[in-house]
Amino acid sequence: MMTDAPPGPSKTALVTGAAGFIGANVSAALLDRGYSVIGVDNLNDYYDVALKQYRLDGLTGRPGFSFNTLDLANQPAVDEVFEAHPIDLVVHLAAQAGVRYSLQNPDAYIRSNVLGFQSIVENCRYHQPEHLVFASSSSVYGNNNAEWFSETDNTDTPVSLYAATKKSNELVGHSYAKLYGIAMTGLRFFTVYGPAGRPDMAYFDFTRAILENEPIRVFNRGQLMRDFTYIDDILAGVIAACEAPPKDQDVPFRILNLGNNEPVALGYFIETLEQLLGKEAIKEYVDMQPGDVYKTAANIDAARHLLHYHPTTRIEEGLGKFVDWYRAYYE
Repeated sequence: MMTDAPPGPSKTALVTGAAGFIGANVSAALLDRGYSVIGVDNLNDYYDVALKQYRLDGLTGRPGFSFNTLDLANQPAVDEVFEAHPIDLVVHLAAQAGVRYSLQNPDAYIRSNVLGFQSIVENCRYHQPEHLVFASSSSVYGNNNAEWFSETDNTDTPVSLYAATKKSNELVGHSYAKLYGIAMTGLRFFTVYGPAGRPDMAYFDFTRAILENEPIRVFNRGQLMRDFTYIDDILAGVIAACEAPPKDQDVPFRILNLGNNEPVALGYFIETLEQLLGKEAIKEYVDMQPGDVYKTAANIDAARHLLHYHPTTRIEEGLGKFVDWYRAYYE
């Protein structure tokens, strides 16, 4: 839980994707810091809506929190939210996530990630909040061959539609920051995990399968690495970013990596889960899936310098906390 002092006189934050994994945690942290929080989410059924409601239940009833169910691609509905409230901070975390699903339902990604983002930046253009913070993704780096992925690396070759939509957000955001002076920070998240996370992600699905004696598919025959980043570390970075907007007078825009700076081999990740669960996984070694990348590795020097961002949670500790939550929630 964030324990730093509140920001002084109460400010209002709009958090999109407030029923999502990161969005619910960010909403709670902002409430802890004295913000009033307007949460919005379309509560779609991409994964279990009951889990989204579980996250919302931790926010509903808290002083200063209100919630609206709406689709961000419906710009008139978004306009109404901005017109009804003086909004100081926008934290845009809503998106259609997932690489595999983008192969099956590309329209959902264009609607949510492109049109939804456009609704947000257009309203920021007219209502001028102090800062817009939005979620990008490590997926924009594609199959980067560098040892560490840095914000200055070329990101012109995304390997999935999901990555392409996130890259488009960065480009559109930069143009709006330049044209209209909107202070804006894009955060490239690296494989965020933890309690009440997304069921479509490997750590969640592997846990379910191992406990139910079902096989897990090990892509690229295990030759993958991921910079797994625990939710508390991401949360500290997001809050620090929210309260330190870019100061550049010409283009008040920046992109920052938020990762753990410690890539983990898929094989070790699975071994750690097996030890925590006390069961061996039934493994099916398969080829690389379309749209996936071989490695993610966050260079976080910029976030360290600008935000004093210092992730501390190792994979063994973070997965342990997730497994404890999973057993309590499902069993």
